[in-house]
Amino acid sequence: MTDSKMGHALFLHTLIRDAGGLALQHFNSRPAGFALKGPQDPVTEADLAVEQFIRSRVAAAFPDDGFLGEESGASGGENVWVVDPIDGTDNFARGIPHFCVSIAYVVNGQTRLGAIFNPCTSELYLAEKGRGATKNGLRLAVSENPPACSAVELGWSSRVSRSAYTAALHRLLDAGANVRRHGSGALALAWVAEGRTDGYAELHMNSWDALAGLLMVREAGGVTTEGADSGERLFKGGAVFAANLLLAPLMTEHSGAEAVFTG
Repeated sequence: MTDSKMGHALFLHTLIRDAGGLALQHFNSRPAGFALKGPQDPVTEADLAVEQFIRSRVAAAFPDDGFLGEESGASGGENVWVVDPIDGTDNFARGIPHFCVSIAYVVNGQTRLGAIFNPCTSELYLAEKGRGATKNGLRLAVSENPPACSAVELGWSSRVSRSAYTAALHRLLDAGANVRRHGSGALALAWVAEGRTDGYAELHMNSWDALAGLLMVREAGGVTTEGADSGERLFKGGAVFAANLLLAPLMTEHSGAEAVFTG
């Protein structure tokens, strides 16, 4: 690993812990209400504060790097920090301690580093391309559960019709999968990497929600969609899929997320 990569990795480790600490402060003193960007898409004051904190730290440490944030959009350089300051904002706003900060570092259209941190549980997931994935320092590996014993999380987005999601849900249930949803796509991917669940699919997911977790699943031995970190998909998002090796064929056949393999 080069000194530059080491610098980015160590910086990311510290940055996401500090950002998570700020998010937790807001969570513990959150206001009564929240604003909505759109249907079922809450934005809290914490989203804006945490993203600005991350952006300013990145700009100070790596001024030539670019930045793509959920709240503040894209700016700057070829190598890009892709940030969701709080994934699971509806949980956050409603006092449910299942949310996270998610940060990925993309170099030449490939995710090289990923970090996901739930400050309520102190669970810190880290991944580096070619060097594996960890949770609080322990190596991660996807599950080996067969489809008949599988637990699958299915995400939802207002960008996709309800009929598409209900059809995917029916297909998964008919295939025998246990389907659930916890409200944070980034943590859902981390859970696949950890083996807590066996697969995740979402028919439209933004890059700031997905890139860190997709890298983790791949580094933990799982199968994921490719191409989410390059071209238009980096900025516009798309279908996302992640699973263990035994579940992958069933997921692509039954989840309605076949398009994820076309990039």
